[in-house]
Amino acid sequence: MSIDVRPSPQALETLDWDKCDGLLPAVVQDIDTLQVLMLGYVSAESLAATLAIGHMTFFSRSKQRLWTKGEQSGNVLAVQSISVDCDADTLLVLARPAGPTCHTGAESCFDGAPKDFLGGLDQLVAVREALRPSGSYTTSLFEGGIRRIAQKVGEEGVETALAGVAQDDEALLGEASDLLYHLLVLLRARGLSLEDARDVLEKRHR
Repeated sequence: MSIDVRPSPQALETLDWDKCDGLLPAVVQDIDTLQVLMLGYVSAESLAATLAIGHMTFFSRSKQRLWTKGEQSGNVLAVQSISVDCDADTLLVLARPAGPTCHTGAESCFDGAPKDFLGGLDQLVAVREALRPSGSYTTSLFEGGIRRIAQKVGEEGVETALAGVAQDDEALLGEASDLLYHLLVLLRARGLSLEDARDVLEKRHR
């Protein structure tokens, strides 16, 4: 089951706080890349704080107090959804990190944790659209307008098709990568995302 960011008090009554002496483990994943970022523990009070402010708040066993991730560094975890496992004693949190999660400066506390690179690239394209940093090729595409972006997608699509017919695997992979990147930019230019396209594919699969 999933819990809304601001659930009713009744939604919390399903959690089995007694099994783990008042603390539940919470696995945090990046909502865009699905990379596992960290494991922490929540109390009923810290979960309530999480739901109130929208940033992941744990109970620190070493400090014996509530601890909002990023309260000093600013690298908060903006909670997008919370799911409960089948035994109601573990939480899975999907969050959008504001920076590195690990205190070492790494993205994840788990060295080598797998992630979806394409999802991360889609989020980077979204940031480029919002900030429009100078010197960025992505910025130049957005500033060129949607017709120019669509033209690039068309060009890359043709080049990918031709590579599939007449070139080697390396050339095909290179052209396909260009096509995927420009398609992400086109979707963002229309206010859409990779996740929206995934949703359509998932519905078709069903």
